[in-house]
Amino acid sequence: MKISNNWLKDFIKTDIKTERIGEFLTDIGLEVEGIEKFENIKGSLEGIVVGKVLTCEKHPNADKLNKTTVDVGTGKILNIVCGAPNVAEGQTVPVAVVGTKIYAKDGSFFEIKEAKIRGEVSQGMICAEDELGLSDDHGGIMVLDEAKYEVGKKFAEYFDLANDEVFEIGLTPNRTDAMSHYGVARDLFAYLSTNQQKSEFNKVSSEVLNNEGSHSFSLEVENTELTPRYIGAVIENVKVAESPSWLKDRLKAIGLSPINNIVDITNYILHGLGQPLHAFDADKIEGKKVKVGTVVEGTKFTTLDGVERTLNGSEIIIKDGNDNPLCIAGVFGGLNSGVSAETKTIFLESAYFNPVAVRKAAKAHGLNTDASFRFERGVDPNITRTALTHAVKLITELAEGKLVGEILEEYPEKIKDSYVIIRFSKIEQILGTKIHREKVKEILKALDIQVLNEIQNGFEVSVPAYRADVTREIDIIEELLRIYGYNKIDAPQKISFTPVKLNAKDQDELENSWARTLQSLGFNEVMNNSLTSVKDETDAVKLLNPLSNDLAFMRKSLLEGLLQNAIYNINRKNQDIKFFEFGKIYHKKEKYEERKQLAVLVSGRNVAENWLQPKSATDFYNLKAYVKVLLEKLAIDYKEIASSDERFSDALEYECNGETLVKIGKVAHQMLKDFDVDQDCFYAEIELELAQKLRSENELKFKDIPKFNKIRRDLALLIDKNVQYQDLYQTAKKNKSPYIKNINLFDVYEGKNLPEGKKSYAMSFELLNEEKTLEEKEIASVMDSLIKSFQKEFNAELRS
Repeated sequence: MKISNNWLKDFIKTDIKTERIGEFLTDIGLEVEGIEKFENIKGSLEGIVVGKVLTCEKHPNADKLNKTTVDVGTGKILNIVCGAPNVAEGQTVPVAVVGTKIYAKDGSFFEIKEAKIRGEVSQGMICAEDELGLSDDHGGIMVLDEAKYEVGKKFAEYFDLANDEVFEIGLTPNRTDAMSHYGVARDLFAYLSTNQQKSEFNKVSSEVLNNEGSHSFSLEVENTELTPRYIGAVIENVKVAESPSWLKDRLKAIGLSPINNIVDITNYILHGLGQPLHAFDADKIEGKKVKVGTVVEGTKFTTLDGVERTLNGSEIIIKDGNDNPLCIAGVFGGLNSGVSAETKTIFLESAYFNPVAVRKAAKAHGLNTDASFRFERGVDPNITRTALTHAVKLITELAEGKLVGEILEEYPEKIKDSYVIIRFSKIEQILGTKIHREKVKEILKALDIQVLNEIQNGFEVSVPAYRADVTREIDIIEELLRIYGYNKIDAPQKISFTPVKLNAKDQDELENSWARTLQSLGFNEVMNNSLTSVKDETDAVKLLNPLSNDLAFMRKSLLEGLLQNAIYNINRKNQDIKFFEFGKIYHKKEKYEERKQLAVLVSGRNVAENWLQPKSATDFYNLKAYVKVLLEKLAIDYKEIASSDERFSDALEYECNGETLVKIGKVAHQMLKDFDVDQDCFYAEIELELAQKLRSENELKFKDIPKFNKIRRDLALLIDKNVQYQDLYQTAKKNKSPYIKNINLFDVYEGKNLPEGKKSYAMSFELLNEEKTLEEKEIASVMDSLIKSFQKEFNAELRS
């Protein structure tokens, strides 16, 4: 949010320099992210003087240039080469003399120097309006009224130049009290006045207004829960016109474009006092009645941006006497009821709307306005009338309007301040230091927090309604610390804590163990937002009130987030990706489902580039090896099966007790294309709850390293082409021999010298008796058993 220093000084008087003001704002939590200069005339007019063209003739060496002589009041006549088509003898013009800096819109500039142009000396420049920042017109030089402008005078003397410093402050969503210049000034004064810094605060109050005659308008609020307070004023004989320069400068300083005096006044009050206002063309309010309520679901309404919107029936709507919508309250006005150049009478609205209702309406229609930004966080209900009276006064002064009749108001039940008890012992416990009770009282008073009663160990206090975020004792302690000064609290010399030992079977311990393992393998952990957009809404969980269309759904998979992380790194020349993430995914099937997974993504090189291995691309089997390292900690048996998943071009599942524990796959080309990733990516996801369940049922046991050597035997099997290695592996695993420790496939051959429809698998088997050295007959018995199983199950033949 932008805060104008000049505007801030309307409410607080201090001699402190701008930079120090920025430091103090940061100290109280209104962090200043930058300070920029503002000039109402872009670029400096320094060096520009009023001159008179004495002679003008065509340049001898260029048809489109003119050779002029100009008097600038110094006694020396300047020779200036000018290319403007409208330059003529006898004109009074602005002249940039040698040394003047001419600024562009982006802040860059060039300096006027004496130079030769096509052989003719030029000692300055006759300026156009755009070169001086006065307009965008570059059709010719600026010709001045000689009766008004005196030759030799500085051009800047004829302009009301406004210079300002603008603070860019960062606000947390709870600080609704500081979403205006008045609120920032009030908070700044609380800090300065309690820290021996000289300052004066100009507290605003309602203006005394004179009204004339009467009006025939009436007001009806249908639901006071949705609209606790509503005020309206009727102003006649309004002249809609351009705003005065001081008002336009105030708005332009904070980045707003002036529109007309009425709209500018409402924006001035909004950013000045923090109260959104809305002006209606009163002649367009049918029945001379303003109703505040709701409309039937499905009602069509065209807003100021020209978009026809379908109302859902829950929005607060400002209506006329015939229930025609005029405005989505607190969010956006209507196209047909706004102020235009022809408007003569306005109905000015100032209100306090239910924050939740405003937020729902704004999100439902994808609108985010200055008004909704404040209303949905909770504006000050007690400044509503004050803001209206200040706006009415400005309209009478700047638009020649006249307030007619009484101001209409509905405020059946006053919004009460918060009652809180604050204890000194609690302050000391939280802050770790004692603050004298008189200092506490001083800070509370500066913050407009009224001490109702002094009790033995603290105060009973009343917190003003504009501090919607301060409702508890801990909130007030935070406010005390903020104004007292964080830097005044000494850091403790000793910090004590009690370590918590995790249960060995705890899921957090499993996650920590897996994280450490992956980190040791070169992986980096990432954390992504659970809110996202989805391409396919099937089974997706949609939010009722999303922050935006890009954050409207709960994620269905962790893959998309990891691909976004991948392309972010790839675009920054970090193409070797090893990421993992612990996170939840969400689906809506017969009921809502929520599962926690570990997701792993690898891409790029498997090892750093070197002369021995210039190319070592990560592949499916690298990822499979990483996953197997993790699963070893579960001490379980699982089955590998082929899988189909639209996210993958090749996929594999690990199944345990009929449930899918792991999915591994090569990410499909189309999915990579959607994320602009142009290198292969491999992804795995592990179901954490199932992993924890299996882990609890099985205990990982450690054994001594065997004293005896393993024996390896190989088999070359001739089998049908439709037989998979997985089938052979499972058959071997079923063998009753306790000596089989490892099974591996080390060669596959299909081609010449094999019968048609056959292939050759070469498998190795490692055998071990942990009690003694295996004898040859024991080895032969195991191998014979394996051969018979392969022959029986797959009609396998041994190759010699």
